[in-house]
Amino acid sequence: MTKVVVKEGEPFEKALKRFKKKVEAAGILKEVRRREHYLKPSIRKKEKQRAAEKRRRRSASRVRR
Repeated sequence: MTKVVVKEGEPFEKALKRFKKKVEAAGILKEVRRREHYLKPSIRKKEKQRAAEKRRRRSASRVRR
């Protein structure tokens, strides 16, 4: 659970900005988006393989340059 204590006299916008940074650092939004829709294990596995292939190609093209 991410918490931000608002200090005395601190503007709300500043506290909100700190909260957003903590949420981003904790990876909460990424996790929420990942769990938004159910994926069958077979589809999840295929997506993971595609991502790995994409990373492999990208790193291979960077080495050649």
